Amino acid sequence: MENLRKFWKKKKVLITGHTGFKGSWLSIILNFLNSKIYGYSLTPKTNSLYIKSKIKNCFAESAYGDINDLNKLKKFIKRIKPEIIFHMAAQPLVLDSYKDPLNTFSTNVLGTVNLLEIIKSTNSIKSVVIITTDKVYKINNKNKAYSETDELGGYDPYSSSKVCAEIAVNSYVQSFFNKTKLKNKVATARAGNVIGGGDFAKNRLVPDILNALNKKRKLVIRNPSQIRPWQHVLDPLMGYLLLAEKQYNGKIRSLNNCWNFGPDKSNFKKVIEIVKYIKKNSKLEYRIKKNKNYKETDILKLNSFKTKKILGWFTKWSINESLNRTIEWNNLVIKGKSAKNICENQFLELLKTKKIK
Repeated sequence: MENLRKFWKKKKVLITGHTGFKGSWLSIILNFLNSKIYGYSLTPKTNSLYIKSKIKNCFAESAYGDINDLNKLKKFIKRIKPEIIFHMAAQPLVLDSYKDPLNTFSTNVLGTVNLLEIIKSTNSIKSVVIITTDKVYKINNKNKAYSETDELGGYDPYSSSKVCAEIAVNSYVQSFFNKTKLKNKVATARAGNVIGGGDFAKNRLVPDILNALNKKRKLVIRNPSQIRPWQHVLDPLMGYLLLAEKQYNGKIRSLNNCWNFGPDKSNFKKVIEIVKYIKKNSKLEYRIKKNKNYKETDILKLNSFKTKKILGWFTKWSINESLNRTIEWNNLVIKGKSAKNICENQFLELLKTKKIK
């Protein structure tokens, strides 16, 4: 904690998508570390971690706007002069990408290019982490974990849009940033299926489970046999912070600018295994209803060897611990406890935890 606070204290940090699930968790952490945080995002939904945690007043300044609004975004960044940027603004759901592919591609691709174009001419910036997804890899059907050097490729609009974002970032890195002081200071981060308190998105497994329990409804499962790299949201966020710090301090000499932040293989679990674990200690009821209209990847695993070796990052919480912490957050909020305080306490508890076995 002392080392974290020493670096992040008073750092000017911009988070795009700060009203989203991951963005809100990151905002709470950076506020706790005494950073000077700024946010640019769409107006928050009423039922969101951002609203429930009451973190609006923790920002030095925030603006509500579309990442596709280049002029508004540019004016905001030029005025606040951030040192570090975490780019999280995105359309993050696979099913929503099928329903509105145009918005998905516009937000995830052109929105990212807008930011890159602004970064190119902003002298204050010293480190940028652009969050994409583990779904950017071309499916190999070999049950192997994907590493950063594997071929990219996306079937659904969401995955494809994130692949395009990865290509755009690499293009700007090779064409512009490698010739400036931003060399080795702009990177993409690919994480697994994150869970944690405060995620209220529809068509995500754990939020759907908690919603079913809270409302005493039967859970509907789409794909019970699909395997995903599950992890608590705090684990990859700690990785993003570490990457941003090392970039800022000029400690990165990687040949490529992308990083996997996936859990250990013990956290690769089928959807039905997650459901059954929660069902053991609850009155959860479920039924299976496969949706053949929307194709999703059956097996998805990440190889994070590079990240562990170069950054020294590793997963701290097992899937069971991650689920327990998510349920704990849900139950404490229902009892009227402060959402922000719960997040801060779980962050402190994660820091005390040693590497999972």
